[in-house]
Amino acid sequence: MRLLKRIDYYTLTQFIKLFLATFFVSLFVFLMQFLWKYVDDMVGKGLGLKVLAEFFFYAAVSLVPLALPMSIMLASLMSFGNMGEQLELLAMKSAGISLFRIMRALMIVIAFAVIGAFFFSNDVLPESQTKMWTLLISMRQKSPELEIPAGEFYKGISGYSIYVSQKNDKTQLLKHVLVYDFTSGFSNASVMSADSARLDVSPDKKFLIFTLYHGESFSNLQQQTTYANASKIPYRRETFAFKQLIIDFNSNFTQFSTSLLKNENVSKNVQELAATIDSLNKQLVVLRKGMAGMYLPQRFYGDLIHLPQPKNNSRVYQDSHYATDSLFIHLSEAQKKMAVSAALSSVTQTKGEMGFNNIQIKETEDTIRRHAIDWHRKFALSFACLVFFFIGAPLGAIIRKGGFGTPVVLSIFMFIVYYIVDNTGTKMAREGLWPVWEGMWLSSAVLLPIGLFLTYKAVTDSTLMNTESYTHLFKKSRLVVYHWLKNLVEKLRSS
Repeated sequence: MRLLKRIDYYTLTQFIKLFLATFFVSLFVFLMQFLWKYVDDMVGKGLGLKVLAEFFFYAAVSLVPLALPMSIMLASLMSFGNMGEQLELLAMKSAGISLFRIMRALMIVIAFAVIGAFFFSNDVLPESQTKMWTLLISMRQKSPELEIPAGEFYKGISGYSIYVSQKNDKTQLLKHVLVYDFTSGFSNASVMSADSARLDVSPDKKFLIFTLYHGESFSNLQQQTTYANASKIPYRRETFAFKQLIIDFNSNFTQFSTSLLKNENVSKNVQELAATIDSLNKQLVVLRKGMAGMYLPQRFYGDLIHLPQPKNNSRVYQDSHYATDSLFIHLSEAQKKMAVSAALSSVTQTKGEMGFNNIQIKETEDTIRRHAIDWHRKFALSFACLVFFFIGAPLGAIIRKGGFGTPVVLSIFMFIVYYIVDNTGTKMAREGLWPVWEGMWLSSAVLLPIGLFLTYKAVTDSTLMNTESYTHLFKKSRLVVYHWLKNLVEKLRSS
């Protein structure tokens, strides 16, 4: 009994050490990949270290459910690979201890990890994602820091295009400046040239003060007027020794409130997602019934004739009782034009209403799918931890290779397969090509049989990675095929 407890302690110690190392490495890799995707929203904005650190923290917390399955698979593969390479697994099996008994302590830990991953995704993840996306939206809205280059046009200020020939870094003076002002429209642009200029920011960082020295300005006097000869367009020319432009340019960082995303799917837990899906489904039923009830009973006969109501007070007329073509033929030309115009107007209005209602229905369906995807993802990512453990542990016991070589390559390969399959299923579910549950559980449905197969091979001490067994099987198959072909040829000759 003491031996078995020592085995549990040993396997847990080996696994936890490797898990902590691989978890932080995996999290760092996913974080770098995520930040590289949004690096353009952060660079050149003059964001403070506190804002960036807060964004990195929330991004790292949001990526924990993605890094957890990868680290579990890599740690289990490396730990069992190390024990197999050092013949520790062979010694345990020789003592009559099965592989499931060796894995028992780790399976209990992984079960708790699966439950913990679900509660993390349900309780912590919505809060972190809400704050992360709110920060990202705030960073996107922040104006970039001014850094006007020399020798090229700068368009970082909305409505202006500025050209600077030279810059003095010590005095911050700009030489030979050309300014195009498009704030009144492209056709009514004003042009300013100056020998030198200086660009400053107001104390409240909400305006730019552009001071021009010794120059001229040209502006159009009559706006929105077309002239055949460009030389006849009236303009105003002004010569100045000193001129200031006040430009609206808020360079402060304004962080939006998290209430901005309170109705989005990223900010909701399982209960809130389920309630929203139920509410939207009821709303969708009302929209569809209302659309059907509005358009199905209609008859586009117009107001040409007043037909008597049937005795049963039904509003639906039998088309066979009235020859509408004959009625239309007996109208005068003016009445025909009026009838056709009224019919076209009615159909056009109905088409527009149906298009608007169809857009509402599609938007509601898209919102339902987004919420359903997040609902299933909270369970699917947690279940992926269990699937990856039953891939990594038996695979490590089969290959019997430790370290960061073969285990890392196999883990990356398996995770790439998982990532491609999961993204494919998510995209199909998001676009409505597949039911949401099929798309979100596709990766688990693909990888779970692989994990069960590897577990069976590891328990039965299969030579899955032994090339000699495959060579022997190939030779045996070749002989069988050879004898079968030989017998077939002999039969054909005898016949």
